[in-house]
Amino acid sequence: MSGPRYVCVHGHFYQPPRENPWLEAVERQDSAWPAHDWNERVTDECYGPNATARILDREGRIDDITNNYARISFNLGPTLLSWLEEAQPRVYAAVLDADRESRERFGGHGSAIGQVYNHMIMPLASPRDRVTQVRWGLRDFERRFGRRPEGMWLAETAVDTASLEVLAEHGIAYTILAPHQCARVRAPNGAWVDTRGQRVDPRRPYLARLPSGRSIALFFYDGPIARAVAFERLLDDGHRFAERLLGAFDGRAEPQLVHIATDGETYGHHHAYGEMALAVALARIEETPGVQLVNYGQMLELHPPTWEAVIAEDTSWSCMHGVERWRSDCGCNSGTGWHQKWRAPLRAALDWLAAELEPRYEREAGRMLADPWAARDAYIDVVLDRSAAGVQALLGDHAVAGLDDDGWRRRAVALLEMQRHLMLMYTSCGWFFDEPSGLETIQVLRYAARAIQLAYGLFGVDLEAQFRQRLAEAPSNRPEYKDANGIYRELVRPSQIDLEHVAAHFAIASIFDDVPSRTVRGFDADMVEHDLVLTGSSRLATGRLRVQSRVTLEAGDYSFAVLHLGDHNLIGGLKDFDHPATHVGMHGALRHAFDRADITEVVRQIHRHFDGRTFSLRSLFPEDRAAVLERLLEERTRSVEQTLEQVYEQTAPLMRFLQSLDQTAPDVFRVAAEYTVQIRLHRVISAGLGIDLAVVSRLLEDAVEAQIVLDPIALGRALLASLNAITQAVVEEPESLPLAQKLAEVAAFVASSPWKMELAEPQEALWRHMRAHLPAWRLRGEDGEALRAAIASAAVSLRVHPPRL
Repeated sequence: MSGPRYVCVHGHFYQPPRENPWLEAVERQDSAWPAHDWNERVTDECYGPNATARILDREGRIDDITNNYARISFNLGPTLLSWLEEAQPRVYAAVLDADRESRERFGGHGSAIGQVYNHMIMPLASPRDRVTQVRWGLRDFERRFGRRPEGMWLAETAVDTASLEVLAEHGIAYTILAPHQCARVRAPNGAWVDTRGQRVDPRRPYLARLPSGRSIALFFYDGPIARAVAFERLLDDGHRFAERLLGAFDGRAEPQLVHIATDGETYGHHHAYGEMALAVALARIEETPGVQLVNYGQMLELHPPTWEAVIAEDTSWSCMHGVERWRSDCGCNSGTGWHQKWRAPLRAALDWLAAELEPRYEREAGRMLADPWAARDAYIDVVLDRSAAGVQALLGDHAVAGLDDDGWRRRAVALLEMQRHLMLMYTSCGWFFDEPSGLETIQVLRYAARAIQLAYGLFGVDLEAQFRQRLAEAPSNRPEYKDANGIYRELVRPSQIDLEHVAAHFAIASIFDDVPSRTVRGFDADMVEHDLVLTGSSRLATGRLRVQSRVTLEAGDYSFAVLHLGDHNLIGGLKDFDHPATHVGMHGALRHAFDRADITEVVRQIHRHFDGRTFSLRSLFPEDRAAVLERLLEERTRSVEQTLEQVYEQTAPLMRFLQSLDQTAPDVFRVAAEYTVQIRLHRVISAGLGIDLAVVSRLLEDAVEAQIVLDPIALGRALLASLNAITQAVVEEPESLPLAQKLAEVAAFVASSPWKMELAEPQEALWRHMRAHLPAWRLRGEDGEALRAAIASAAVSLRVHPPRL
C-alpha cells in the first residue's frame, strides 16, 4: 500500500530593482510597450492574473476565479513587493491575502517565503553582504506579511555552505534547490550515495548538517517536470500539467512529495494564460483522492526529513557551470550568439569600487555609529519607512552619544545610502543576459554611479575616472558603445542628477501649475515665494524654493526665475539663495522688464543675475518633460486636427465618388480621412459611461467605406477602459437598471469587436458582482428580473458563467 502523497508547486516571482537611483522611481521603458515599464508589463500578464486566475467551463466561459498564490508556495522578491505596494496596491493586497488564506489551508503554514534582498548571488557575495541580504530580506518580509518566513529563496538558487550557514543562523528552516545541486545523500543509518547528475530523488525532504552544528532542510525539486513547465509547453493544457505531476508518484510506502520550482513569470508572462493552466491543475489535484496539496512548511511539520544531503558547492539552477554566469564568459546565454567577455571585467570593476569604499565607510561611520555594520543591517527599517521618525529611530538605536546635529544626521544617512547602492549594484540580473547595454546591466551601473556620487560628497574623493577605466576592459557586442565605459558614458551618465537639477525641475514646473507641485519622485519642495505674471503668450515666474531629498535628507535653498515665451521656448536661472536683498533686487529687475514687455531685457537679466547658471525644458525629468510638452502641444495639435477634419468633410463626398469609379483618392485626402475617422472613433470610444454606440457604428461604416485601416491596439485599449469604467459603475450602483443595460449593450459590442482586449478585469468584476447579487435578485421575482436579465446578457457577451451558489 502506498504512503501519503503530496504535491507542491513553487513560483519564484521576481523583478530586479528598476528605480532610477536618483529619483527612486521607475522611468518609462520603451521596450515594455504598451506598458509603462517591465514591472507593469509583467504585472498585467502574470502577477495580477495569478491573483484572479480564471477557470473555464467546457464552453469556454468563466466558471470560477481563484487566487493561485493561496494554493502554491511562492516568493515575491522584496524589490518587486516594494513596487507593487505603491504602483499596484490591489495586486499587492491579493498577495498578502493569499498568504493569510494559505495559513488556514496548510495547517498554519503560510505559503509565502522570503528571499535574499536584492537577488545577489550569495556564493559570490562578501561575508558581510551575505548577512545583510538575509537580514534585509527577513525584515522586509516581516513588515509585509506580519510573520517570519519559514523558508528563504536564494537568488538563482545559487548556494554554498557559507550561505546555508547564514540562513540557518537566522532561523530559516528550509530552502529550495535544483536536483543537480545535490552531491550525495544517505538514508537513516545508511551509507552516502553519490547523486551528481540529477540522480537525487526529489520526492522527499533532506537535512543538511552544517559545520557549525546547525542544520537546514533542503527540497530538491523535480527537474524534468519543472523543465517541461518552463520550456516544453506543458502549460498548454492544465489537465495534462496535473497528470504529469500526479504521474510522478511511485508505489512506495513512505510519504512522497512531488514538487517543482520555476520562475513565477512562467505562469502568464513567459507562457500566455499559464496562470489559467496552473489554476486548472491545482483544482484537478485537489479533486484527486489520496493526494493533498501542501506547502513546504506543512510538509516539514507532517514529515520531517530523515534522509541527509550534501550540496554541490557553488552551484545554481540557471548555470551549468556553477555560478560562472555571474563572473565569466562561461557559455551560458540567451542564444543571441554574442560573447559575454564583459562579465568578468564588470564584476572586477564593482569589486574594486566596493573595496575602495568599504574602509572609508567603516572609518567614517565609526565616528557616528556604534557599530557601522549593525547599523547597515538595521537600515532596512529606514528603506521601508522614509520618514523623519524612521531615521530618528535608527539613529536613536545606533548613533554614538551626542549625534543630534542635522548635518551629522544627513551624513550618517548618506553613508548608509552609499552602502545600499553598493549592494544593489550586485543584483544578479546585471550579468544574466548577453549584452551589457541591456536594461539590467545599465541598472547595476547606475547603482555604482550613485555610490560614487555619494562617496564624492562624503569623502571628497572622485572614483569615477578609475572606475570607468576598469569598465573599458569590459567589451560590448555593440560597436556603437565599444565597451562598458561607452555604455556608462551614453546611458548612465546622462541619468545622473544633483539637488540643483531637482530645484530647476521644480522651478520649471511652477510656471505651468496653478498650484506648484511640492513632491516629485524622491524629493520635496517648499515654495517659499512664488510670483507668476503673464503678458500675452509669455509668462514669468520668480521665487525662492527649498528642496530636500526624502532619501538622503540633503537640502538646498535657491532663488530662481523662469521665462516662458510659448511652445518650447523657455529659459530659467537658478542659484543658491544668499541674501534677501539680492533676491528682491533680482525679482524687481525681472518684473520691471517683463511689465514693459521687454523680453530681450528679461533674458539679459536672467543671465546677469544667475551668473550663466541657466536651464531649459531639457532640465525637466523625462516623464514630466513629456507631460509638459504634451500640454504645450495640445493647442497646436487641436488646431491641426480641426484643419484635417475640415479637409475630410470637404473631400469625403469626392472620395466616395472616386471609389465608385475604382479611382484612387489623392494621398492627402486619404491622410485626412484616416486621421479624422481614427481620432473621432477614439474620442467616442474613450467616453466611458458616455460612450455612444450609434455614433461608433456610423464611424466604423465611414472607415469601411473609405478603406481606412484602424489601429486595433489603441482602439481596443480605449474600448476596454470604457468597459472597465461601466463595469465599475455597475458594481458601485448594483440597483441601477440603466447602468446594467448600458453594460449589456457595451459588452455585446465588445464581443463582436475585432480589436485586441484582455478582458480579465471586467470579467472578474462581473463574476464577483453576480455572485454577490444574483441570490437577492432571484428572491425579488419580477422586480429583480430586469436587472438579472441585463447582467446575464452582459455575462453571455463577456463569457462569464453565473457563479455556482
